[in-house]
Amino acid sequence: MSSSKKKRFSGLLRPLSFAIDLIILNVFGFFLLFSEDFDVKFYIYISIVWFFTSLQQDFYDIHRYTNLIRIASKIFKQGFIILLFTFSYFSIFYEENLPPTQIVGYALMITAAMGAIRIAIFFFMKRYRRTLGGNQKRIVIIGQNRNTLQLKDFFERNPEYGYNFCGFISFGKNATFSTLEGCFSFIIDNNIDEIYCSLAAMEDVDIAEFIAFADNNLKLLKFLPDNKEIFSKQLKYEYYGYTPILSLRNISVDEPINRILKRGFDILFSSLVIVLVLSWLTPLIALIIKIESKGPVFFKQKRSGVGFHEFECFKFRSMTPNKDANKQQATKGDARITKVGRILRKTSIDELPQFYNVFLGDMSVVGPRPHMISHTENYAKKIDKFMVRHFIKPGITGLAQVRGYRGEIETDNDIINRVKYDIFYIENWNILLDLKIVFLTVYNAVKGEDKAY
Repeated sequence: MSSSKKKRFSGLLRPLSFAIDLIILNVFGFFLLFSEDFDVKFYIYISIVWFFTSLQQDFYDIHRYTNLIRIASKIFKQGFIILLFTFSYFSIFYEENLPPTQIVGYALMITAAMGAIRIAIFFFMKRYRRTLGGNQKRIVIIGQNRNTLQLKDFFERNPEYGYNFCGFISFGKNATFSTLEGCFSFIIDNNIDEIYCSLAAMEDVDIAEFIAFADNNLKLLKFLPDNKEIFSKQLKYEYYGYTPILSLRNISVDEPINRILKRGFDILFSSLVIVLVLSWLTPLIALIIKIESKGPVFFKQKRSGVGFHEFECFKFRSMTPNKDANKQQATKGDARITKVGRILRKTSIDELPQFYNVFLGDMSVVGPRPHMISHTENYAKKIDKFMVRHFIKPGITGLAQVRGYRGEIETDNDIINRVKYDIFYIENWNILLDLKIVFLTVYNAVKGEDKAY
């Protein structure tokens, strides 16, 4: 199969997917919403809505290196948008009252159908590239250093992405080619599709010539950042008028639709826990706590939340009342912990009252764990980027916790790694990541953790 045919086949996937999605939207609408009626206005409305919202959400902007979590997140988000617009249509334009369950069922069915097709295509293309060697892109890398070697290893370890690595090339004294023109000839003669350039290996004038060459020969040019700190961040690129601006911190939850999704998940999940678990568990835990030791059932402690605002964090009391409760964290073999408290902490049951904090809006189900005020002030002074955690609401559980960084902070390395995971979460949030973290939290609680004391 020739390179051009492979590209034409790959290029058909997006318009074909769009056409299939439009068919699903309208066919499912006919059978699930109208039955025997044929409401032309709705089909035109939902098709237009899908066209513009899918463009706005980059729904079809899926590449060979896009992971499954990212694809599923796009499907879930788009299904939620269609649910909102369908409700709006029937509220404004439709005379008869349609049961909400019927509209929700429609949104769930199209989400499931589109998801199944998209994921099937995802796995088919991976198998097609790995097994049959189709849909390949021939690539070269300019420069050889730690970053480019890591990129080469990535290409060779993941043949399902369809990157055919054709080697490192360089130019200049003691290099593969003595001149830039030699590099350019090699790229053309070997039908290279993509060029990856290490910025650390090139001068500004060389970069400009490579850009001109790539533009004039329809080659895709990509750059690997050098070791400067700014390039290690996830940058957000936007325009202020005609002026390009790079933002060093991209907070996914700040997007309106993401904020609605996350808050909706928090309210739903916390309500279920409060009604189905805490409603009967709280009196039982309260009785056991009171039998063993005197003091309140709940322990309230000021913690730092979003924007560094203070709030009172609720927990079941697991220690005997003591003057150091707001200054000293629990340690292994801590004499302050009661017998019941040890069980509560080991199973994380002591954290359950924080679902009241979630319902009230002070916390989220998933997010960076909040620290005592005194600890926050201390870490903010000596741990770089610690305060970045306060861009979003703190959580009952978080990515750092399910990766092993929970409980007592024994060394600075513990809190440094927490901060790294928290920043990754802030910049890469999606609703499926929250669900994954919740699942791992429950799994770890059942399995038992060494640092749960």
